[in-house]
Amino acid sequence: MKNDSVKFKKELSLGQKGCSLRKQSDGKGATQPHFLSTEPYKGTRDFYPADMSVRNYMFDTLSRVVEQYGYVEYDAPLLEETALYKAKTGEEIVNEQTYSFTDRGGRDVTIRPEMTPTVARMVARRRKSLSFPLRWYSIPNLFRYERPQRGRIREHWQLNVDIFGIDSVSADIEIIAVAYDILRAFGATDNDFQIRVNSRQLINFLLNDFLKVKNEHAHTLSKLIDKKAKITEKEFKAQAKEILGAKTAVFIDFLNNKDIDNLPKEFETNQGAQDLKKLFQMLNELNITNIVYDSTIMRGFDYYTGIVFEVYDTNKKNNRSLFGGGRYDNLVDIFGVEKVSGVGFGMGDVTLLDYLTTHKLLPVNLRSDTNLYICVCAEKYEKDANILARYLRARDIGIVLDITNRKISAQIKTAVNANIPFSICIGEDEIRSGQYKLKMLSSREEKLVSKEEIIQIILGRLKQ
Repeated sequence: MKNDSVKFKKELSLGQKGCSLRKQSDGKGATQPHFLSTEPYKGTRDFYPADMSVRNYMFDTLSRVVEQYGYVEYDAPLLEETALYKAKTGEEIVNEQTYSFTDRGGRDVTIRPEMTPTVARMVARRRKSLSFPLRWYSIPNLFRYERPQRGRIREHWQLNVDIFGIDSVSADIEIIAVAYDILRAFGATDNDFQIRVNSRQLINFLLNDFLKVKNEHAHTLSKLIDKKAKITEKEFKAQAKEILGAKTAVFIDFLNNKDIDNLPKEFETNQGAQDLKKLFQMLNELNITNIVYDSTIMRGFDYYTGIVFEVYDTNKKNNRSLFGGGRYDNLVDIFGVEKVSGVGFGMGDVTLLDYLTTHKLLPVNLRSDTNLYICVCAEKYEKDANILARYLRARDIGIVLDITNRKISAQIKTAVNANIPFSICIGEDEIRSGQYKLKMLSSREEKLVSKEEIIQIILGRLKQ
């Protein structure tokens, strides 16, 4: 941890290549200024207006879907005490992937790498006063110190959706239904993604009761199952055999089974198996059929206790896990409060954007929050243009007023590039008559209207 903290501090001080204001020689004895880099910190992104339009579209869609299920939004500090993550987050994340440091008061703090421990702390803090069940969501930015690659960078935003206070599998069913509806809301079909489901209870029974594995070996085998897809079958079998010996074949046969109704008879009374069967039955009745049983789905976090799931992209160009989640019934126990059951998932914006791009699901022209572009024919008409703009803004019309004194063609070009749907021009005739040529920029259609008709037309379009 200390080495990582030192490395983090060193990166902050050095930043990107060329970030310090040193002078360097030009080879002839003279020195030239070495300017600051314009690049953002490695693994982070700048969001220019066009990027923000895409991000806002994504976040608005996410919020709309989860709020249809009754979830309400929350937020929390960017910094937490490091002890929070040491207690419940996986060792790899805490030791190798966090931005941790000691503040000026001598406290060990970490920039949040995930949101689940934080929301658990918040629930525990008001355990006695909150009215359960809770349906909460957030879209915070998170930081992890890891090598940037496709679908994974150092800062990302993540939708977190959680239910607290429902012990039954009904909560797991709802959470998976929310995840399904989110992708469908973006235009994905059932053939575009697959939901893979497993149960930690089922795997715990397999290792501890069925195979009679010691606790320390059970933890090792759980980690091995989690990385099965990342190593060869030969490597997996060899590592399993080191612990299981002659039982290896039984272990592998269990993992290769893809039918929840085809488990060994010893599993019939296992709660994990029963929950999975009920989950599949209910989701199928809800017409959510692109869901499969996969006993290798474990999720890397140590706090999962029941059903876990991951959503996979089925496109060969982006065939990977998109996001996932599961049940974590013991997360608040570290705070010394009464137990609260929880189920949730997290969906990162980077993998979601890759998915939408791969499947061509992003709208070609995202609708601008600005509805009308007012072109001004000459500087002397600016006062009247401002008065009209103020009148229309007071009636919920988003407006850009051009005050550049450029040619009208240049003003119109700016409006088109900004995806603003309507424009009018203000000149002597318009001021005298109170009539304006309202142009729909996508079709170039024009209509002579009054200012009241401008309001009716634009607000009518917004309701569509």
